[in-house]
Formats: sequence, structure tokens, C-alpha cells
Amino acid sequence: MKFLVTGAAGFIGFHTAVRLLDRGETVVGVDNLNGYYDPSLKEARLAILQGRKGFSFFRQDIADRGAMAKLFNSERPDKVIHLAAQAGVRPGSADANAYIDSNIVGTQNVLEGCRHTNVQHLVLASSSSVYGANTAMPFSVHDNVDHPLSLYGATKKSNELAAHAYAHLYGLPVTGLRFFTVYGPWGRPDMALFRFTQKILAGEPIEVFNHGRHARDFTYIDDIVDGVLRTADKIAEPNQNWNGDAPDPATSSAPYRLYNIGNNNPVELMDFIAAIETALGREAKKVFLPMQPGDVPKTFANIDDLVHNVGFRPSTPLTEGIERFVAWYRSYYK
Repeated sequence: MKFLVTGAAGFIGFHTAVRLLDRGETVVGVDNLNGYYDPSLKEARLAILQGRKGFSFFRQDIADRGAMAKLFNSERPDKVIHLAAQAGVRPGSADANAYIDSNIVGTQNVLEGCRHTNVQHLVLASSSSVYGANTAMPFSVHDNVDHPLSLYGATKKSNELAAHAYAHLYGLPVTGLRFFTVYGPWGRPDMALFRFTQKILAGEPIEVFNHGRHARDFTYIDDIVDGVLRTADKIAEPNQNWNGDAPDPATSSAPYRLYNIGNNNPVELMDFIAAIETALGREAKKVFLPMQPGDVPKTFANIDDLVHNVGFRPSTPLTEGIERFVAWYRSYYK
């Protein structure tokens, strides 16, 4: 099959494209290689993909309506894995317009492209950030999520709503995946594992927000990609038992599904830092700070639906995943 992967030079997009190519699929990658973080890392990922048979690449912005319409019409993908987005939950990580342009306008262009070229299945990247002010743990896709704490989270909720409308109006099968703190080799430099590793090796202090009382459902990249591909292979179908008197947010009478994709095992931030220190053989200098606006104290994914419906089973222990990242980091940055 031909897969369109948006954000192909990004962290999850790169690994997803590699795995698709490994199993013999044709992959069309799209990315604008913007400067939100070091573009050279994106270029390095892309160089690996461009050396692979079956991969083609378009350097363009998903917010460019004309360019995206032209791409869909010329390539006509069978399935789409939409991972491109402006990331970052903290104020100042990007300006507000960047979230709207990429996450709202860009996703709308992807939805239109899928609609007009009869795409078989759209897998849409959402985020645990949609849970916002929710405190019931573990987070469930069957719970209401109407109180985001970041503009990023709000745009991801908007993406889910727009996707449902397309599933209902045009019969476009859509599955949304709410990612929980993905980490691993080739990871993003703005994420905690990358920043902590970089600063510990440089002998610089690390900033520990919320005085270390955070907990995150850290999920290793290989496990994430396995879930993404399993989901892409299982085309969303209507829930015949869906009832508008008691609407289930995770399913629909339209071909639409939502899943959490995480490790189902939250780890305290101080334990996470200790695992990095062990892998590096160095102790971190820590500066404890209050929680930043946009952050939540804990994430914890209920993944029962994804386990039951597509056979997703995260299997990488945190210590092993961190060791793999550290080995990659030391090799890549010499």
C-alpha cells in the first residue's frame, strides 16, 4: 500500500516511515523541516529515509492548502498517518498562530485531501494533553475532555472533533491516537530525556519542575510505532451500539475511534532522572522549580481498548529504553 506520512522528518514520523518501509510499503513523506528545534536533526532523519527504496519526499507546509491538495491529487495514498504538528504545552514554546496554522489549518487540509481522494483510513495523532484538568486516573478515552490547560491540547481536541465530523459527513474512517510522552533514539531535543542527557553530560544543572513531583506515562518509540501500524491496519468502523442519549466519546455511529497509546505505567520524575543518571554514570545537578503553566502533574493511560482491539502491548522497560537513547545520543553527538 501507499502511505502518506505527515511529519516524516519528525521523531515519531521518522520511525513510523522506517517501519513501513521495512515491511515493504510505499511511503510518501511530507515535512516543512521548520526551526522549532534543530533542523539538522530532522535533516539527518530524512537522509536515512531518502536512502531507502520506496520512499519519496515533499518539503512543504501542511498549512499550505494548494500544495496539500496538489499532493493528494498526484499521489493518491491508500492510507494516511498524520503526525505533523506544532508541539509544546508550555507558553512560549511557540507562538499561538503556529499552533493554529499547523494543528488546525494543517489538519483541515489533510482531512480535505483524504475526503477528495477516497483515502481508506486516516490515523490522526492526538495527545494526552487533551485530558487537561481531568484528575481521574488512569485517563480514559471514554471520559469527557473539555478542559484543556494548553493551547496545544485545545488544538488536538479540535482535531478530534473535526475528524469526527468528516467521518460522519463523508464516511471517512478515522482513528485518533492520544500519545503519552514518547521517548527513544532520534527523540526531540525539547523533551526531558534529551535535555537532561545533554545537560548532565555537559556538567550543567537540570531544571526539575513541580519540585520533581511529576509522573509521566513514558512510552518507548518502538512500542508506539507498533501501535500506530496496528491501528492503521485496522480500519475504523461504526459502533453499532452507539447511543446519542449516552454518547461515548471514544466511538461513534460513524467510522471513528479514539485510543490512548501509552505504557500504562506512570513513572515518577525523580525515578526517571535516576535512570538517566545510571545510564550515563553521572549524577545530575538539580534545580527544583514550581510547575509551569500548561503542565499537568501526572499522566496515566488506560490502554484497555487498544490492547483489546488491535493487540497493542508495550514491552520496553524504562531502563532499557533510556539506555538505548543514551547509546544513540553518544554515538550521534560523538
